[in-house]
Amino acid sequence: MVKLRLKRYGKKREASYRIIAINNNSRRDGRPLEELGFYNPRTDETHLNVPGIVKKLREGAQPTDTVRSILQKAQVFEQVNAQT
Repeated sequence: MVKLRLKRYGKKREASYRIIAINNNSRRDGRPLEELGFYNPRTDETHLNVPGIVKKLREGAQPTDTVRSILQKAQVFEQVNAQT
């Protein structure tokens, strides 16, 4: 199963995350299938590849709880439902 989850990078105590599509049995910082966005929790900055995320969600990818809340704030699920 493909998951949409966060991949950590950055210095100690200055973490940033990439939103990636990855197999659910891969490690957290493993090689992703595709990088779909960026999230910085310190500044609450996000950059999302919305068409790529919508495509992965339609293919059956399951977001983690944190990624789901980021996508809800960006109103991505409305685009998934509107195009079906």
